[in-house]
Amino acid sequence: MKDADTFTRYVASFVDELVSSGVDKVVISPGSRSTPLAILMAEHPSLTCYIHIDERSAGFFALGLAKSQRKPVALLCTSGTAAANYYPAIIEAHYARVPLLVLTADRPHELRDVGAPQAIDQVHMYRNYTKWFVDLALPEENQHMFKYAKTIAARAVGISSANPAGVVHLNFPLREPLLPNLQMDDLWSKQAGRETYLHIPRSNHVVHLNELEHIVQLMNEHENGLIICGEYEVSNIANDIKRLSRQLKYPVLADPLSQLRVNGEKDDSIIESYDSILRDEDISQTLKPSIVIRFGAMPISKPIMQLLKNNDEIIQIVVDSGGVYRDPTLNAAHFVVTDEQYFCSTLIESINERQPTSYYRKWITSNALYWGKINGSLNQIDELFEGKIVHVLQECLPNKSTLVVGNSMPIRDVDTFFGHTTKDIRVFANRGASGIDGIVSTALGISATNDMPTFLLIGDLSFYHDLNGLLASKLHDLNLVIILVNNDGGGIFSFLPQSKEERHFETLYGTPIGLDFSKVVEMYNGSYTKIETWEMLQSTLNNKQLLKGLHVIEIPTDRKTRVKVHRELLQNVSREIRNVLNAHED
Repeated sequence: MKDADTFTRYVASFVDELVSSGVDKVVISPGSRSTPLAILMAEHPSLTCYIHIDERSAGFFALGLAKSQRKPVALLCTSGTAAANYYPAIIEAHYARVPLLVLTADRPHELRDVGAPQAIDQVHMYRNYTKWFVDLALPEENQHMFKYAKTIAARAVGISSANPAGVVHLNFPLREPLLPNLQMDDLWSKQAGRETYLHIPRSNHVVHLNELEHIVQLMNEHENGLIICGEYEVSNIANDIKRLSRQLKYPVLADPLSQLRVNGEKDDSIIESYDSILRDEDISQTLKPSIVIRFGAMPISKPIMQLLKNNDEIIQIVVDSGGVYRDPTLNAAHFVVTDEQYFCSTLIESINERQPTSYYRKWITSNALYWGKINGSLNQIDELFEGKIVHVLQECLPNKSTLVVGNSMPIRDVDTFFGHTTKDIRVFANRGASGIDGIVSTALGISATNDMPTFLLIGDLSFYHDLNGLLASKLHDLNLVIILVNNDGGGIFSFLPQSKEERHFETLYGTPIGLDFSKVVEMYNGSYTKIETWEMLQSTLNNKQLLKGLHVIEIPTDRKTRVKVHRELLQNVSREIRNVLNAHED
């Protein structure tokens, strides 16, 4: 019994310090070698445990939990290839700056590299995708080792949370017996009477004032400027960015993941239509800025990337409190590692509020023309078209709700057709590595963390990739409305040069799968509706019964006609904007 008491106290010390450091949720993929950690986590009164059998889906479920909470979530599995199945979610967490604590059980050192079953090389297995890795010591019966376990837990939470947030991997070699002694006295004892054995406060970079003075000088020299906002991890900076925009009279090109398109009165300086506007070469040249301030990750929009990449003369100022270089254009002139709120407030205090410029008014006019034309044109479309799906969905989303968007075409359709709304809506997507895997599980993880209704807009191939993820809804009684856009294949490739290769296009890129998803939804105790008309879609989305349980709303669309409708729609809008801007020039 002594061996069981030793590893019980050791593991309990680790688990309790995780909780003391702020971790309150863990996702467990069951297995034998991880038994001590799994049972003690389930036993801890302050931990919520989610069981997810499929490790790949479990990883993305934990990712969703952590994205929504903006704090670390623990992810536990047994030894062997179970740990390898976490890899896609770990890559996404790394690039998206999501705090994850990956805990992998392992064989003890004497069973490594000797042909023992379920023993693979787990040391640094996630390589550069982690901020910190520890191959923990084996449990020993002494107070120093119990302190060691607590210190590792606290450091793991602190490192994972520190800006930029990311992944910490802790590998636990454990010898048999594996069953902990839950009858031990004072199982959750506090070391030295401390509530938190090791407290690691968060801190932010603050750039030297002399550097900001140089940037202020640049702002004073350039009136034709833009603020570009992608997805950022820092909460509550939207108002600071709006204030900075009003002070400088720089329009804000707001990616849907910036949260600047939602939750507030309409601000004319917030531009949502930039992706379509900048696709027109003449308009792009007319609206080309001389200076840009960029917050967060690079936006989804390819035209923004091309604008910044192909015009060396644009002065780019990238502001990133995490200090990780994110500029795929390779044209940034200033990389400012500082707290974003501090940066905004310092510039606001240093620059007098300007009057609207001709350049500023051109952007405002273009954006207003775009939405007036797009909304009118979408109302005239009778066929089930992806752009109108986004338009109808935005109208039907309830106030205080969450929208998760799949990659490939759904996120691009949201970028193009999701305009401003006063509703309180949080918009999420996995844009770190931009894969189509794990989206269902991410959405269910996000759903599990809040009381707001959660909606997922996803394509058929991405949905197929993560059908296993639906099990979490059934096991944990989670609520999710899935809007499944089914064009029977990879719709994004119809927009790319590959579409011209007709001989092999369907086999290699179209990849139709022809599945009846209703049977899968039934297997997971969900409800299924197939949409035939716009009226049917609106009435289904407005049904309050959607807000409890799992619901899949499948909308069949035509991949072959979609490109033509999309391009003609945007060309008509661009023509009108171009005519108005040219008239202003005259």
